[in-house]
Amino acid sequence: MIFNIQRYSTHDGPGIRTVVFLKGCSLGCRWCQNPESRSLKRDLLYDARLCLDGCTLCQQAAPEVISRALNGLLIHRERLDDKCLDALTDCCPTQALSVCGETKQVAEIMATVLRDKPFYDRSGGGITLSGGEPFMHPEMAAALFKASHEAGIHTAVETCLHVPWHYVEPSLSCVDLFLADLKHVDNKIFKDWTDGSAKRVLENLKRLARLGRELTIRVPLIPGFNADKASIKAITRFAADELNVRDIHFLPYHTLGMNKYHLLGQPYTAPDKPLDATDLLTFAQDYARESGLTATLRG
Repeated sequence: MIFNIQRYSTHDGPGIRTVVFLKGCSLGCRWCQNPESRSLKRDLLYDARLCLDGCTLCQQAAPEVISRALNGLLIHRERLDDKCLDALTDCCPTQALSVCGETKQVAEIMATVLRDKPFYDRSGGGITLSGGEPFMHPEMAAALFKASHEAGIHTAVETCLHVPWHYVEPSLSCVDLFLADLKHVDNKIFKDWTDGSAKRVLENLKRLARLGRELTIRVPLIPGFNADKASIKAITRFAADELNVRDIHFLPYHTLGMNKYHLLGQPYTAPDKPLDATDLLTFAQDYARESGLTATLRG
C-alpha cells in the first residue's frame, strides 16, 4: 500500500531521487506532517472548499457513508470499508473527496523508478523509501531495495526505526543509506508525544551502528517536546558517542501539514505555530560540531 511516488526529489538523500511513500506507521507523533500515511489502510480526505453545491455524485456512490449537511458533506467515517472507498475513488470531479492509498506490485513501482535512471547516474541519486514507516512492509521494502540494487540504483530509506529488528533485517544488504529519526532519548517523553518506545528506536540505531551501516541522523525540533538545549544535548551526545555517526540534520518544526488533519476529520494536537528560535538552532548546530558531527539545518 503506497500513497505517493515523488520523482525528481533532492531532499531525501544524495542526488536526484524518486521517493516511494508507503502507508503505515507504528508511531502516532502529534506533529506528523503526513497523517494520511499512518494507517495501513486507505484514507478518505475531504476538502469542503472544493465541494460543489448541488452535486450528489458521492452520495450516489456511497449513500451509507455520505450525506449532505448545511456546510458541506457529513461523512460517517466509522462506516467506511473497501467497497465504499472503491466507489468513491475518482468519483469527485473537483477532488473535494479523494482516496489516499493504492496497492501496487514491485514491478509497477520499479517501472516508474527506472524511468529516471539516467538522472540518478549523473547526480549520484537513486530511490528512497519513505512513509509512514517503510519497514512496516518488510517484504515489500526488501524486494524494492533488491530490485534497485540489481538495476545499479543507489538506495536510501527514511525511517523512524520503531519496528521489530526482524522487519529491518531482510533489507540490510541492499540499503546504502539510512536516514534515521532520533526524536528523543527519554522514554517517557517519547511515549507521551509519539505513543511509542524510545528504547526500541535506540536499540535499532545501535544495531545499525554496530553493523557499520551508513547512517544520517535526523532530528525534528518540536516546541514542548525536544526544542530545548537539554534535549538537543542528549540527542547529539547519543548520536556522537553511541552511534559514531558523521552527519546530523536538524529539522525545525513547521505546520504545513496541519490542514491534512482537517481533511481527515482528525484533531491536531501539536503546537499551532512553527518553531521560531534562531538562537536555539544556532546552538544545535554549534553543539553538534563541537561533538565532532557535521550539522545541517534542513527546512
